Amino acid sequence: MTGSTPVTPEDRQSEYGEPWRPQQMIEENPVDISDEAVEALLPKLDEILGTMWTMYHQYHKHHWLVEGPQFRDLHLFFEEHYTELHKYIDRIAERITALGGIPTCAPTNQSALSHVTHEPEGTYRLRDMLKHDLKAESTLASLVRESIDVALEHGDHGTKRQLEKVLTKTEDRAHHIDHFLGEDSLELSITDAEVVAEGQDKVHA
Repeated sequence: MTGSTPVTPEDRQSEYGEPWRPQQMIEENPVDISDEAVEALLPKLDEILGTMWTMYHQYHKHHWLVEGPQFRDLHLFFEEHYTELHKYIDRIAERITALGGIPTCAPTNQSALSHVTHEPEGTYRLRDMLKHDLKAESTLASLVRESIDVALEHGDHGTKRQLEKVLTKTEDRAHHIDHFLGEDSLELSITDAEVVAEGQDKVHA
């Protein structure tokens, strides 16, 4: 039995043909944003989009794999986060189109643009999952702040306002994760559980 041959970009181009409008083509926007502003902002917005998609998938992974005594709370916690991210992914993509651009849509291309690397496959300890998510939120916040400065520099208040909403939600998620990682929550609960289990093993030895 022979394995399947990987599909190359050239094969896909041959299968689907040339797009009516290639991604590199930027249309004149209907909101009177200058060409200079558009050229500066579209790459930033696309990087934010790719970063948020990576985080969206990682939160889904954690939603599926979380275990332990706080399972239900964290299962719902991760679901709230990926649901919120999806909402703002849509808004950023819509802003890209409003500026005359085409958002990057293929998952592999989104991953290449992302400032966050998705954690490797496999299940991590809960605290490690949360630490990975907190690092991603911090990275996104920094990227969004930089992009807000670019929007303000070019007088694009519409993009600035959308990005400020993204930033506020990003900082909220980071703040909530930080609380879950507090010393009086998961860390002590896990440590206490290990101590109890060790004591029981000694009793039954």
